[in-house]
Amino acid sequence: MFAVIYRWRLQLGKEEQFVAGWHQVTAAIHARCGSYGSRLHQADDGTWVAYARWPDAETRAQCTAADPEGVAMMRDAIAERFPETRLRIVDDMLAEPDSEPGPNTVSQPVGGG
Repeated sequence: MFAVIYRWRLQLGKEEQFVAGWHQVTAAIHARCGSYGSRLHQADDGTWVAYARWPDAETRAQCTAADPEGVAMMRDAIAERFPETRLRIVDDMLAEPDSEPGPNTVSQPVGGG
């Protein structure tokens, strides 16, 4: 399995736009490209961090232009983009709660801020 960590600093006042764009892009990538989804976090230093999982690096590399509108929304909100970190998962002890899709899953929008 393969994972990527993305990190950004956003323009003030554009956080909700970024979250909406990120959600659109992530849903499209999950549906069209076979990703395992992603999580978006706001760090205590003010940056935003997303962690995305893929079956492998090749599957990710083949995924392009899944949602141009969402990408444009994200780009417009980003003040600074940091280099991505690519990871090979060696061991996985992350426990997922057994639940129906809700406000913290890729199937429904997440509130901003």
